[in-house]
Amino acid sequence: MQPWYLLLWVMTAFASREQQLRIDYLVTENAILREKIGLKRRLLLSDSQRIRLADKAKAIGRTGLKSLQTLFTPDTLLRWHRELCAKHHDHSKKQTSKLGRPELSDEIKEVVLRLAKENTSWGYDRIAGQCVNLGFVVSATSVANLLNEHGIEPVPKRGKSPTWSEFLGSHMDVLAAVDFTTIDIWSLTGLKTYYLLFFMEISTRRVHFEGMTLHPNEEWMMEVANKVTNAETGFLGGKKILLLDRDTKFTLKFREHLKAAGTEPIRLPPKSPNCNAFIERFFRSIKTECLRKMIFFGEGSLRSTVEKYVDYYHRHRNHQGLKNLRIDPPPDEPITGEIHCEHELGGLLKHYHRRSA
Repeated sequence: MQPWYLLLWVMTAFASREQQLRIDYLVTENAILREKIGLKRRLLLSDSQRIRLADKAKAIGRTGLKSLQTLFTPDTLLRWHRELCAKHHDHSKKQTSKLGRPELSDEIKEVVLRLAKENTSWGYDRIAGQCVNLGFVVSATSVANLLNEHGIEPVPKRGKSPTWSEFLGSHMDVLAAVDFTTIDIWSLTGLKTYYLLFFMEISTRRVHFEGMTLHPNEEWMMEVANKVTNAETGFLGGKKILLLDRDTKFTLKFREHLKAAGTEPIRLPPKSPNCNAFIERFFRSIKTECLRKMIFFGEGSLRSTVEKYVDYYHRHRNHQGLKNLRIDPPPDEPITGEIHCEHELGGLLKHYHRRSA
């Protein structure tokens, strides 16, 4: 045997042994990894990781893979390879253009949906026509398809009845609300709960404090009804609708009296304070800014406090619902001069104004 053959054989044997040692190590490492993962847990791989393993598995073949303790079965590895080949020859998703009409742009979709929501009596053709006026070309069929996708019903159903906000907006000037709130005060005989009755003119947010009592029975309620519907002094004279909840204190006799005076009482659904949100917001203000910060002894102190707060609420408090303005600002307030602070109820209610030089 030639010496160089012997040398080549020795080098080949050494390389094969070194390669076998590495393979044995990797097989043992895989076996330990399988034990740590457990047979019941799935090992999730990304698409790129599957491609790499599938490419190597194809070269080894099913027989070779069975001799190895792989993390995945030979069938799984070879299936990945078949899917990779099928995806390579799939040209269905490589089309550069779609059949049919082009999709509406996001801007057009936004305009169509806005027009439909803000105008519940508009049909598909009218919405499409309005879009043309705004510089957008869209068909009535596209409008119909878009509204169907967003669950917006066609006109006969969509415009059948107005939403609650639309109802309030269209009747704001002739709309009023009424509700009770309670406060506990101390008396000579202990703690007592007083019921305070307030009315509100929705358009102006003007509040009317119509009395307080321990027992708001029907007799007391009828006295209030006579007062607020008085032709000369009652503020309900110009109000056509009065929102009230289903409190039993608003009796049938009370409601019929209001209706006979020209004000239609509308009873709200049960447990729906949001339907009377304006007066509920007032209750939150008077309680957090005033009533919950004081301890009352006797009916007189409570009545005086409420009346002072209502005056402050009208003349000095700004209201977000009125563009952050006041309901009854003092006339001819100076806009120059020294800034002065005035307060009521021991500093609980403060307001600032300028003093004329």
